[in-house]
Amino acid sequence: MNKKSSQSAKGLRQFLDVEQQQEWLEGRAELADAEERQDSIEQRLKYAHRFQKLLRRPQASELFEILELYGRTCIPLPRATERAYWSVSCLPSTSDKPLVRVNASWMELFTLYANDDDLRARLIVHLSDFTTNGSLAQERIDQVFLEGSVRAPEDLRYSVTSGPDIFIIKIRGSASICDFLSVPRALRAVRRFNMTHMNRGRNAYQASHSYSVADYMLGEGSP
Repeated sequence: MNKKSSQSAKGLRQFLDVEQQQEWLEGRAELADAEERQDSIEQRLKYAHRFQKLLRRPQASELFEILELYGRTCIPLPRATERAYWSVSCLPSTSDKPLVRVNASWMELFTLYANDDDLRARLIVHLSDFTTNGSLAQERIDQVFLEGSVRAPEDLRYSVTSGPDIFIIKIRGSASICDFLSVPRALRAVRRFNMTHMNRGRNAYQASHSYSVADYMLGEGSP
């Protein structure tokens, strides 16, 4: 992508042209991410207390493993696009009481909750990626594939919202969450939804970004 076109583009198009995005979406390309991250000491300190509380949760080890998998495989150029085009919040103050939530543009992408001493996840994706014919017909949801993408069928639930091409998947248990994110078709669907919203423009949730949680998503957290 030339300098002039990258300056006039928005979202991921500033970093990757359509062909490069498609190559990454299909798993055919490794992207050259930024070597250094843009950081903010003030922003780190703002959520340091919440992060310390998160570290004390019994789910912390499994949570950071899942976040590292998600950051490494589901977000294009995570260092170059951090905070400006995606963010992760730590113990956000919402009624559903999540542990962490990943957002892009105005959209929730991925949320992890406590499930006793384990975890459960909520992912928002495109419905058309999970129907047997790529349509928006709810009766064509590929239930066989969905149930086969997790450790046990009872670990997964899903629902369709009134929004266009929006599908909500809920997964119970760290093992099933990791299984789902490792299935090529499911991974492609997560990537496509994330790219859709990262391409819509700058992230609306920059003020709630937790750099300390993002450290783990980017493989830089303390063991």
